[in-house]
Amino acid sequence: MSITIALSKGRIYDETLPLLAAAGITVAEDPEKSRKLIFPTNQPDVRVVLVRASDVPVYVQYGGADVGVAGLDSLIEHGGQGLYLPLDLQIAQCRVSVAVREGFDYQAAVRQGARLKIATKYTSIAREFFAKKGVHVDMVKLYGSMELAPLTGMADAIVDLVSTGGTLKANHLVEVERIMDISSRLVVNQAALKLKQAKLRHIIDSFAGAVVKG
Repeated sequence: MSITIALSKGRIYDETLPLLAAAGITVAEDPEKSRKLIFPTNQPDVRVVLVRASDVPVYVQYGGADVGVAGLDSLIEHGGQGLYLPLDLQIAQCRVSVAVREGFDYQAAVRQGARLKIATKYTSIAREFFAKKGVHVDMVKLYGSMELAPLTGMADAIVDLVSTGGTLKANHLVEVERIMDISSRLVVNQAALKLKQAKLRHIIDSFAGAVVKG
């Protein structure tokens, strides 16, 4: 029985490679030098598929992959249905924050109970956060270049992933509230865990050992 592992390009892929190595798995090709989306590994019965970060939980839920690595942000937005989440891998760490353009009085806007227009792809996280604060928000769902929304007047604030804060600074935005810290989780298809228990348990245990050592 073969195992399919879903990963997304970028930090998650790069930081998962040492964990795969701990399980004795190496990807046969460099995805950065290939247009392929499915990659063989040194193990004939294990392959890696590359999908969008937000799609990893979907592929695992519906059996397109047996196991994957997904950020907590993607898992919250997905809802986590049908997924087993055995491990916080403590990789690809960042945070979800609220940011506004320089000079915007965010505290005053929140205090006065004004309706805020929020641009984000993390609508579930943003909605829950502002609901707890008792702030009314209108959501503008975007998938890229979130920083443009306040600069063009389309939104008062953005809710987005922040790592170093360099992109915000370069676009004259300031981080005003930290909503939550984010890291990546190992996600496993529950049906696959029963059918391919030995192989998946080996991956889970190897990843767990590598996280502890790290």
